[in-house]
Amino acid sequence: MKQIVLASGNKGKLKEFAEMFNAFNIEVLPQNQFDVPEVAETGTTFVENAIIKARHAAEITGLPAIADDSGLEVDALDGAPGIYSARYSGANASDEGNYNKLLGAIEATSAPRTARFQCVLVYMRHAKDPTPIICQAAWEGEIGFEPKGNNGHGYDPVFIPCGYQQTAAELSSDEKNHLSHRGKALKLLLEAFKQQGILG
Repeated sequence: MKQIVLASGNKGKLKEFAEMFNAFNIEVLPQNQFDVPEVAETGTTFVENAIIKARHAAEITGLPAIADDSGLEVDALDGAPGIYSARYSGANASDEGNYNKLLGAIEATSAPRTARFQCVLVYMRHAKDPTPIICQAAWEGEIGFEPKGNNGHGYDPVFIPCGYQQTAAELSSDEKNHLSHRGKALKLLLEAFKQQGILG
């Protein structure tokens, strides 16, 4: 069975990746299984940060690596919080602190509340891979006026997907996986794997 390290310790992400690749006889392992320490995300874009994380995991484990970098872009805030989505409200940021800061910031503008989640996935065959596979997908929507729903994390309670009345945190997990930026990027990655014969 081919093994790939996921440059994350996030159990939700691991479950999503493992389920998708298990059907192709690929085992996805979390980087903390190899004691890979977190790496500083010093890039200025989602692509740069995903490459930094994938390269770091591949270097330490000697295995091919997948990393994802994702976040929320709000048009009224010139694309913020963007790459700083996870730490928008400060060093010890919480989901609640982040989306409350966002609601306050957007309240101060009269611009449209359009926004999107972005996800960039990077696959590196090895740490020196000069041509990593890069897949990017977005999930369009707008920012609501108050948090609603408990089924989700991050900015899900304030993000209303296009064509919906509910927030992402009010959708079922199946619905969300079908619509989400990460779900779409994963499908693109799987397609790239098929085209390049990585799936055997």
